[in-house]
Amino acid sequence: MKPVVAIVGRPNVGKSTLFNRLTKSRDAIVADYAGLTRDRHYGDARFGEHDVIVVDTGGFEPDKPSGVVAEMAKQTKQAVAEADAVIFVVDIRTGVSGQDHDIARYLRGANKRIFLAVNKAEGMSDSPHLAEFHELGIGEPHPVSSAHGQGIRSLIEAILDGLEIVDEAEEFGAGVERPIRLAVAGRPNVGKSTLINTWLGEERLIAFDLPGTTRDAIHVPFERAGQKFELIDTAGLRRKGKVFEAIEKFSVVKTLQAIADANVVVLLLDATQGVSDQDAHIAGYILDTGRAVVIAINKWDAIDSYQREMLERSIESRLAFLKYATRLHISALKRQGLGPLWQAIADAHASAIKKMPTPVLTRLLLEAVEHQAPKRAGHFRPKLRYAHQGGMNPPIVVVHGNSLEHVTDSYKRFLEGRIRAHFKLVGTPLRIEIKTSRNPFDDKDS
Repeated sequence: MKPVVAIVGRPNVGKSTLFNRLTKSRDAIVADYAGLTRDRHYGDARFGEHDVIVVDTGGFEPDKPSGVVAEMAKQTKQAVAEADAVIFVVDIRTGVSGQDHDIARYLRGANKRIFLAVNKAEGMSDSPHLAEFHELGIGEPHPVSSAHGQGIRSLIEAILDGLEIVDEAEEFGAGVERPIRLAVAGRPNVGKSTLINTWLGEERLIAFDLPGTTRDAIHVPFERAGQKFELIDTAGLRRKGKVFEAIEKFSVVKTLQAIADANVVVLLLDATQGVSDQDAHIAGYILDTGRAVVIAINKWDAIDSYQREMLERSIESRLAFLKYATRLHISALKRQGLGPLWQAIADAHASAIKKMPTPVLTRLLLEAVEHQAPKRAGHFRPKLRYAHQGGMNPPIVVVHGNSLEHVTDSYKRFLEGRIRAHFKLVGTPLRIEIKTSRNPFDDKDS
């Protein structure tokens, strides 16, 4: 699973600026104003060859007993608990404060890998002011400038040296056929634990507990009808004797990790609650990671016909970007609809790893062009010549030709629809990549 790096520090030391720098985004709001960030903020970053989840937090005051600052402290403590590594950000211009000492004391007791980032140190990498930060007892200070990008690479290298990142091939053994990795994602109290426990309690189903390699994540291998699966826990599944006990405690980071690590994700919705913003955010992350997905609407038996109609309309409008996903109505408590759910999971996985031969893709491409040619752009009309498969889970189709930079998004969707229909792809996104052939005479002197 993706390692997690949390960014903590007192207000206005540049945590959000560092978050934006690491994630190469502008997702976190930045201003010269203390206390701007309050909730945890999650983003994806790439450290060298590895994908990492970065967590931005609000100004940390660990000893505040009440009020909004205490709530912010709870958020930060949760982020530290979830993290594999923590970046403690301080400000070289203001020096070491009493609040820095309070945070350092808390972090030393958290038993995490801590990296001290001394921010706003542009042009001050050899400054004697760095020496005073040794008194925090955190370790070697890393002078950085989040705003200008100075010192960021060395900080990332230090973090990578301290992280134990297990390669999937090493974890499961080279040449070993992997089971289908299945994650159940959704808001708290939608019935994830009930569904998981129902699966694990079914007949003809073999299951045992296997601790994950990253922190306390739990992977549960089980087998159904001869097909091996590996359930990636997002619901806090734990084993107590021979009884599986599910703790419904929502953790954003565990959900993000589980989705990124899965082959297929079951997005579980609560029929009695409708589609919330949180459901849409989780669905958006599933789409961004390219995972195959099945939408399961739980507690379907608990609503009347009018509520069902309104819920279907809500799903069609709010989750329109997952229109390729199979939608099923289930009741995890009453074990209704679980057979079709397993079939949909198998179909989505088969579509995600479908092999699409180059001759077939090229024939489909040429037939599509014959049926509807791409629009002319000025003096040029894009010429699509051939296509081949560029990846799986999600399937990627790479189209080659000339002047393809003028191919519109609507035409890509047209190609996607024809490829989907031919290969009967369900439950998985399909990505179309365009590669224009380079003119060998472009570099020649005229």
